[in-house]
Amino acid sequence: MAMVMEKEKLRIAFYTDSFLPARDGVVTSIIAFRKELEKRGHEVRIFTTSSSGNKDSKGYKGVYYVRGVKFRNYPQYTLALPPIISYAQLNEFNPDIIHSHSPFMMGFWALAMGKINKIPLVGTFHTMFTDRRLIEVYGTKNKYANKAMWKYSWKYIRFYYSRCNAVMAPSKSVSDILNKKGITNTYIVPNGVDTKRFNPNVDGSKVRKKLAKGNEKIVLYVGRISREKRIETLLKSAKILRDEKVRFVIVGTGPSMAYYTRMAERLGVSDRVTFTGFVSDKVLPKYYAACDVFCIPSTFETQGIVSIEAMATGKPVVGADSLALSEVIKNGKNGEKFPENDSIKCAAKIKKVINNVSSYKEIVNSASKYSVESTTDELLNVYKKVLNEFTV
Repeated sequence: MAMVMEKEKLRIAFYTDSFLPARDGVVTSIIAFRKELEKRGHEVRIFTTSSSGNKDSKGYKGVYYVRGVKFRNYPQYTLALPPIISYAQLNEFNPDIIHSHSPFMMGFWALAMGKINKIPLVGTFHTMFTDRRLIEVYGTKNKYANKAMWKYSWKYIRFYYSRCNAVMAPSKSVSDILNKKGITNTYIVPNGVDTKRFNPNVDGSKVRKKLAKGNEKIVLYVGRISREKRIETLLKSAKILRDEKVRFVIVGTGPSMAYYTRMAERLGVSDRVTFTGFVSDKVLPKYYAACDVFCIPSTFETQGIVSIEAMATGKPVVGADSLALSEVIKNGKNGEKFPENDSIKCAAKIKKVINNVSSYKEIVNSASKYSVESTTDELLNVYKKVLNEFTV
């Protein structure tokens, strides 16, 4: 029997393996979607994990924590233990739909809770964790175990997402990959950007004065400091552009901070590269506003939400011609693409954009279709379709 979707206000349970105080694109999208959904009158509860079991989100309401253990090779993340307490919390909330933002432990429990309670489950494929290079860096020290993880990762992905009532991909490139791998119940639902917070009128003058020396131009990177982000491409570009008056600013934290700061020293670019560490949400838009060009060398992006935040602030983007960035960046219109891992071409594109910023006329318009208002419309359309078709 199908469950006809008649309710105007939904109760939605988000399940995720990463949440505050960790910061990444998944966390950013969860917070943005929850804020917009609640603005429209829906109720959202977040079920996540913490090694201490406490409210790491510092008072962020409606968050239920499952105790877990830190992932040794990536301490920003925690592997959840069986969520016995959260089972009662979920029943008390009695959601209309469960939305999994991870296929790992919390996602697995989301799948189990959905089956036990006869609640429809949708999942978003946020991260290309099937990437062999990622597994080699953050997997185990045993190369045979890593090989097995890589070999069977897509089999697990098919197992997990084929049991969801719908699967959301944040970009067409990811949807195409999922379809080729046999996951066909997919919908393209990008993660939303708060275009009111990130806008061309943000004043970045104070941040620029703090970062730049004299009349230096600023090239900005925002994101995790981790190996899959290919920050070495940006650092090598800094060396190539050593005769230009350019300051490279790298915003964020992560497990590879020491690795990349040492690399900057070895390349002889420490004097022109600034690692800021963590920057608060309140101040972050001012960093975008302070730069002349945003650069994202990652070959790992399923959407590249930071590139859209930069565009929403009116900044052209130079990025790797890979996965979702190939869709977001339009050469000559809102930025420039370069072949992945090619620091020479990356440097050339940075120089081209810096010297011709005014020629990129479609920067802000490119970001507008990713506003959290429009992406939440798409998200709710998927929820309603699933609820209308769900058979108890």
